[in-house]
Amino acid sequence: MNMDETVAKLKRGVVELVTEADLRERLASGKTLRVKLGVDPTSRDLHLGHTVVLNKLRAFQDLGHHAVLIIGDFTAQVGDPSGRDATRPTLSFAEIKANAATYQEQAFKVLDPAKTEVVFN
Repeated sequence: MNMDETVAKLKRGVVELVTEADLRERLASGKTLRVKLGVDPTSRDLHLGHTVVLNKLRAFQDLGHHAVLIIGDFTAQVGDPSGRDATRPTLSFAEIKANAATYQEQAFKVLDPAKTEVVFN
């Protein structure tokens, strides 16, 4: 795949790219890129919106790059620090760990587990 085809594949479905020139430069370096997604396991399931970015991570994986799934187990414990958002309640560590496990199961329906690094914060 040539550079224009690679960039076109990565730009597909993207609303904004910080700079295409920067992406081209990084791709042209020949180095494996580390592309990261952070999610806070505040509910049992990922939502449909996550599939957009998961598919983009998979596109990078298919091009030989490395995806990092960051599961915010610590930040999920905080909930909504302002106390205004009932959709982000404070959860127990056991609830967060259970949610994190389902997030991984669901993410690996899109991502290649062999090319994905999972880290917790």
